[in-house]
Amino acid sequence: MKPKPDDRRDNAKRISKHIKNTIENIELAEDMISETDNPKIRDELKAKNERRREAVENMRQELRDETRNQFK
Repeated sequence: MKPKPDDRRDNAKRISKHIKNTIENIELAEDMISETDNPKIRDELKAKNERRREAVENMRQELRDETRNQFK
């Protein structure tokens, strides 16, 4: 069985989709934070959103790199 060739043509589109989905998850979690009275859940959601924000920044950098590489 031959390995698949590395097809990076849709990477920018895929990364953009992941960024959009992650931002939507952040917004949903923010709504849940404001609606819950449970401090443990609130703290867990805040921590998760912080990790998501870091992931979004990393994905944005990856998207910039990928876009730059497409035009080389």
